[in-house]
Amino acid sequence: MNGEDTLSSGPLRKQAAWLEHYGPGLRFTEEGSVISVGDGIAWASGLPSAAMQGILDFADGSRGMVFDLAEGQVGAVLLHQTEALTSGTAVRSSRGILRIPVSNDLMGRIIDPLGTPLDGTAAFEPAAWVPLQTGSPPITARDFVHKPLYSGIKIIDTLIPIGKGQRQLVIGDEGLGRSSVALDTVINQRGKDVYCVYVLIGQKRSTVINTIDTLRQYEALDFTTVVVAEASALPGLQHLAPFAGCAIAEFWMRQGRDSLVVYDDLATHAKTYRELSLLLRRPPGREAYPGDIFSVHAGLLERATCLNAAAGGGSMTALPIVETLQGEIAAYIPTNLISITDGQIYLDRNLFAGGFRPAIDVAKSVSRIGGQAQHPRIKEEAGRMKLDYLQFLELEVFTRFGARLEASMEAAIRRGRTLREILKQDRLAPQSIEYQLAWLVAFNEGLFADTPPEAISARLQSLEKLVEHTDLSLDSPREAWVGAVTQWLVKPAGEMGT
Repeated sequence: MNGEDTLSSGPLRKQAAWLEHYGPGLRFTEEGSVISVGDGIAWASGLPSAAMQGILDFADGSRGMVFDLAEGQVGAVLLHQTEALTSGTAVRSSRGILRIPVSNDLMGRIIDPLGTPLDGTAAFEPAAWVPLQTGSPPITARDFVHKPLYSGIKIIDTLIPIGKGQRQLVIGDEGLGRSSVALDTVINQRGKDVYCVYVLIGQKRSTVINTIDTLRQYEALDFTTVVVAEASALPGLQHLAPFAGCAIAEFWMRQGRDSLVVYDDLATHAKTYRELSLLLRRPPGREAYPGDIFSVHAGLLERATCLNAAAGGGSMTALPIVETLQGEIAAYIPTNLISITDGQIYLDRNLFAGGFRPAIDVAKSVSRIGGQAQHPRIKEEAGRMKLDYLQFLELEVFTRFGARLEASMEAAIRRGRTLREILKQDRLAPQSIEYQLAWLVAFNEGLFADTPPEAISARLQSLEKLVEHTDLSLDSPREAWVGAVTQWLVKPAGEMGT
């Protein structure tokens, strides 16, 4: 490349354009000094014009964001801190709010909440700089949730459906598979033109690495952006992580695309916000959380929606994850998030210990608006299935006491136990919606009625393989599906899967 080519493009061209329009002038800046620093918090004085969420630049190269305004001083959360930052360091207000670079090139990248790449590859060219914290779309720009978002998990797609633009909470104790549900959902978006963002808040580095490796192994990292604020990161970065992920997903939504954002998890985020608030001497409320923790999470989750055609027609689906302690869903943060979201997927420890995976408690799980987005054929087949399953769980209790049951009740219990075996699913094995329609039709036609529980898994695996090679779709007539699954499932055992 010769000198003229270099000058006509790239950084030199921008520099030449800046010099061409440069003119001397007066610049007024407001400079204060640091009073104290510690635990990711800096107090500064001499900045009377500082505003909430304003950016502070310290003379040593550190950076912060205004988080609290007090008489004669401001409190800031540090976003970048050097070892030279100490009391007396000069600080200036940049008169701007925090923004993050966004671009389609973010797919497949691993970044921190400020947009800095963490994957060791070259920086990306931003298409725009968007604020991390902004208002949610107005009601006039929203549409009803009307398109399904398939998780690939049988019990969710049939009994607790999710729609694009919905906010569905994943809740349960630690170690029950909450993150696995989210990972399954992300992996299942492969080939469905859904842009995904996975936010890891305050997680151990080993957990971060395992999550990224899992996404890469299942070829899901190609359409996913991972936002990482690990446990060793500054509390300010951990607080901003979900807002960064939301801003990226919102950028794609406003382009008319479908996006999915996972917040893993908001219980850790709430603890970080509580830590920052206590350090900034804000009055504590219930369970020592500040009183505005509800509005913080509400402002984050309300940005997930389905836009109407005039606003571009995009959508942003949110899967916030929250941890409970000993299954206590009446704690402060879980109840807050339950009231903000459009439903919850509850994972139960007793089901997990009993070998039912995923350990989703159908009785405590609900999707308030997902049914409106469910495909008519799936909705028709799964119509009364949830109610019948809940009735089976109640009836099964009587069998533990050796009670004699009527023939109709015994039939209902056998049918419920068969359904329970069908709903079991391995981790990181999302399944197509066509296969789910196939087993729904087969179950409703009684084709599993005479199958012993231990043989159901093998029959389902054979059915799944056969569905992969069929031309039938969700819009095919029910009679065609009934004929196909009947033919597949009545084959002799030796012919299954051929």
